[in-house]
Amino acid sequence: MKIKSLPWLLLLIAWTAVLPARGAGDEAPPARVRNPLESFSDIARSIGPSIVNIRAENITGSDGGTQPSTGPQHFEEEDPLDTFEKYFGEDPRKAFKQQSLGSGFVIDEKGYIVTNNHVIETAAEIQVRLSDGKEYGAEIVGRDPNTDLALIRVSSPTGLPAVEFGDSDLLEVGQWVVAIGNPFGLEHTVTAGIVSAKGRVIGSGPYDDFIQTDASINPGNSGGPLINLDGKVVGINTAIISNAQGIGFAVPINLAKGIIDQLKQSGEVTRGWLGVAIQDITPEMADYQGIQGKTGVLVTEVFEGDPAALSGIRARDVILSVNGIPVATTRDLTRTIAGIQVGNTARIEAVRDRETRAFEVTIAKRDETAIAARSGGEGRTEDGLGIQVTALTPEIALRLNMAAEGGVIITDIAAESKAEDAGFQAGDVVKEINHDAVATVRDYHDRVAGAAAGETLQFFIRRSGQGFIVIKITK
Repeated sequence: MKIKSLPWLLLLIAWTAVLPARGAGDEAPPARVRNPLESFSDIARSIGPSIVNIRAENITGSDGGTQPSTGPQHFEEEDPLDTFEKYFGEDPRKAFKQQSLGSGFVIDEKGYIVTNNHVIETAAEIQVRLSDGKEYGAEIVGRDPNTDLALIRVSSPTGLPAVEFGDSDLLEVGQWVVAIGNPFGLEHTVTAGIVSAKGRVIGSGPYDDFIQTDASINPGNSGGPLINLDGKVVGINTAIISNAQGIGFAVPINLAKGIIDQLKQSGEVTRGWLGVAIQDITPEMADYQGIQGKTGVLVTEVFEGDPAALSGIRARDVILSVNGIPVATTRDLTRTIAGIQVGNTARIEAVRDRETRAFEVTIAKRDETAIAARSGGEGRTEDGLGIQVTALTPEIALRLNMAAEGGVIITDIAAESKAEDAGFQAGDVVKEINHDAVATVRDYHDRVAGAAAGETLQFFIRRSGQGFIVIKITK
């Protein structure tokens, strides 16, 4: 028996000899790295039925048509089939129908669809085309202009295939993503690229926190999803940089989730309000206030009767944290307060006279209309240009070695904004806009808000060391 078993024993020894030696602590061979190119077709096939084409019809008169309220950095595509009739119709004074195209995706089998606010904001009628060619009329459930998100709904006799949400916080720069939409009206176009950056601020509003991607997106992609390799939606394609190739921006899905839920439940978004005007703190200001490092947000004004004033917060206080969450920038504070439920009490820590103090503040509801009517407020870069201003006080004028003869001073320019591209600088004093005097912050916001999207504004500015200059910028 032993002799007969010998060949099998020799075979086992020979086979063992050719295997690489592994110690007790050696790790197993790594699994094969997943090739993203193998996944794109699977993603397109699985999520494609949830992507829709949106055609919004606007009634336009002889005054030149409707304008998207979110500015030129957000995109929408006019229907090319309407171009001839639009410009060569029988009577240019006659009202006509103007159509814009966009994208969206189904989030609920009951027919709820997410898209961009600027796609449907001025629509008199909305038509949705599914991937199978079926078309349905849609109604607006709710809109949130501050984040350029909207929720619409169609009534379908059968359940619609819905997307699955991912976790945008887990996205890493360099990670592959896929965009699906209807660029230039070309339905269900699939493009791929990588996450180029996170947390981008482009000057479109107080809640800027965009995912930047080089996945090709163009007019008509508005409202379409940005998808990870697991086939889950991690963003909503929203904006591009004019005259730039391969630079697009998407709203992170983690930011959008709460907004979508509120729109679905009540048709509107309710945000918290503190009632202060604020600005980022400089290293010099931090040193003057006795703060270690460049951190915190300086309160420049407290609005009477609002939560901050009622709690005892004053101008020149430096807010360090909200409910234990550190705030390093004005956007940090604005987003943190906005996320607190109205009526809840927030514990705010601030520095005053080099001493840290705590305030218990009952958060109120943010009223966008009332905020716009004031001279400033949390997130004062809401002009869409990327400019933050404050009053030119005699103290500030003295430091700049200029006369306090009216005007507002630019305190901050948003990175990669239109204002930065145009050449504005912090410290510039705005004296006039289109020959209209700017004596107060209210004047400034009125001049900018009164301009139409696409209009060119001429800023008459005094710059320290250079005298008067003029800077042009398109809203």
